Amino acid sequence: MRRLLLIVALALAAFGAHAERIRDLATVQGVRPNQLIGYGLVVGLDGSGDQTTQTPFTVQSLQAMLTQLGITLPPGTNPQLKNVAAVMVTATLPPFAQPGQQVDVTVSSLGNAKSLRGGTLLMTPLKGADGQIYAVAQGNVLVGGAGAQQGGSKVQINHLSAGRVPGGATVERAVATPFLLSDRLRLELNQTDFSTAAAVSEAINKRFGDDTSMAVDGRVIEVVAPAVPNERVRFLAELERIDVPSVAPAARVIINARTGSIVMNRTVVLEPAAVAHGNLSVTISSTPVISQPAPLSRGETVVKEMADIQIRQDAGNLMQVSGGASLADVVKALNALGANAQDLVAILEALRAAGALRAELEVI
Repeated sequence: MRRLLLIVALALAAFGAHAERIRDLATVQGVRPNQLIGYGLVVGLDGSGDQTTQTPFTVQSLQAMLTQLGITLPPGTNPQLKNVAAVMVTATLPPFAQPGQQVDVTVSSLGNAKSLRGGTLLMTPLKGADGQIYAVAQGNVLVGGAGAQQGGSKVQINHLSAGRVPGGATVERAVATPFLLSDRLRLELNQTDFSTAAAVSEAINKRFGDDTSMAVDGRVIEVVAPAVPNERVRFLAELERIDVPSVAPAARVIINARTGSIVMNRTVVLEPAAVAHGNLSVTISSTPVISQPAPLSRGETVVKEMADIQIRQDAGNLMQVSGGASLADVVKALNALGANAQDLVAILEALRAAGALRAELEVI
């Protein structure tokens, strides 16, 4: 872990200023994917479907589907099927998708099916956030895993209750886009930054002439674009290739509290500070002690436990960090203290509270 942090720090510290393309910094407002969702049934499973006694909605869905196909089950019928599973179907509708285009779908078990391997997804309408149907999915489910169980033993590789249907959904309705509704387009930066917005606007004006673009705020740049669709596409293709001088990002430290991972960008610096680090460990061990009664005493064997508690504190180390230290210096100093990932989190939070760390801490 220490070596990895040091390598990342040195690589970022040595990484000088460079240019980035606009296509890597921003996206066109309104040109985005849309999420679709649907509820369906997977059939043809080899006895690994839902247990209908615990998932009654699977039976209800099957009966409703059969009724639409003209098949009516006798009243009171409760079929016990093991080759059917209720699933949720999700897909992402790409921008400018047109009717007839095929997209991939993900199928996930909704009940207690053991596996979807070998199943077939029946026709499932996929709806958007507005409740309208934008695609219809159907096809064979591909599951990237395998498993077997017998006599209480079980072996499983990867996840069996979710799979994909490549090209399994056909687009039935296009999503309206504001791409051609106005003589102006808006670029949205991936991250809000006034310096980057100003640099992007300046680079566009330098390439296409003054008053071509204007930074509306720290995230949106308004651009005057040709009205003819073909010319507008060519204009955007050329605009996306424009290089923008790199702007130093805001100093930020990202901490993953679950895994202990810490990532710092190249602008993180320290004020003059001293950091002390020491570990306090408490060890409690318990040893069973058996007490045997004397012969013919009619006593009972008693089991007791003898506890041993030890407290050990490692000597604390004091590390002096000079003012204006770079990212590499910060990581070197923390690693020199023998700090692990969790210790680094505590040290960085303490430096931030003391006003010595010039960075924003973000815990994810």
